Amino acid sequence: MRHMHPKPQALAIEHGVSLRDLNTFGLPAVARRLVRIAGDADVRRVLDHPEIGRLPKLVLGGGSNLVLTRDPEAVVLRVEVKGRRLVEVRDDAWIVEFGGGESWHDAVAWTIEQGWPGLENLALIPGTVGAAPVQNIGAYGLELKDRFESLEAVSLITGRCVTLDAKACAFAYRNSVFKRSGPGGLAGKCLITRVRLRLPRPWVPSLGYLDLERRMADTGNHQPDARTVFDWVCAIRRDKLPDPAQIGNVGSFFKNPVVSLEQCRDIISRDPHIVHYLLADGRCKLAAGWLIDACGWKGKTVGRAGVYEKQALVLVNRGGATGAEVVTLARAIQESVYGRFGIRLEPEPVVV
Repeated sequence: MRHMHPKPQALAIEHGVSLRDLNTFGLPAVARRLVRIAGDADVRRVLDHPEIGRLPKLVLGGGSNLVLTRDPEAVVLRVEVKGRRLVEVRDDAWIVEFGGGESWHDAVAWTIEQGWPGLENLALIPGTVGAAPVQNIGAYGLELKDRFESLEAVSLITGRCVTLDAKACAFAYRNSVFKRSGPGGLAGKCLITRVRLRLPRPWVPSLGYLDLERRMADTGNHQPDARTVFDWVCAIRRDKLPDPAQIGNVGSFFKNPVVSLEQCRDIISRDPHIVHYLLADGRCKLAAGWLIDACGWKGKTVGRAGVYEKQALVLVNRGGATGAEVVTLARAIQESVYGRFGIRLEPEPVVV
């Protein structure tokens, strides 16, 4: 009797795939080749493939941090790794793990439902779990790095699986090793398949953010539980930010600039109302939305791209916008803010 070897699973390469519904800005672009990644083995199949193995790769999660200005030449790897589980219960923490293709907000909601709080301040941030460390997402006084344990990624060069801790990820404000190119940087060099998060026990709410302090004052609830904080954050975000399902956007378009105390004082002397926050290292973080609003951009439109009426930090697709129109608008805003304040705003999303 002959021994039957299981046939290696063939790689499904999709051709001419519209990316309009795969990026939250709803920008038109077509992937010449797209491969759906459900696990580590799929990445290795791509790298071993005679036709596409050596071509450049573009990793696509939820497309919530992406401005597509053209049809990508690269092979698009759409991350669809699923899974959510409690890995370990320690005396001081719950360790939970998610597949990189899971929705970030659904992951947050699931931990709250299971009674493992700690991510509630990061509710309703669009995108996937796998993209969260790349950007070191943050909101309402909390950043991903504050809850990060480790992640697993597959090298797009060797096909090997690696585990990285927080130190190796080199987290900074809306930044990480995954956004840096050059020596030591991992931009475009790996695909994140799984992320482990550390939820501290006992739970201590993070309530030092102005909007949350207002909610406590308005409701008279000064000791909210995690579910209440989650609901508050969702309500605040829905009030301020457009739902990408209704109006195409990528959330905050620009990073809040960080300046020296001297620069901050100089700006305050000219614009006493500027919204600013003192950082632990003595520098100041300025509210980019305030700077843009002060230059008169809120609600304005250029072509079919515009600035959201309720929050100047958010650029939106008014319907049928192209990536080029979004970039033109973003550059006009940057020039305007630089002209008035001498500050260069840096975009958050990746422009392709």
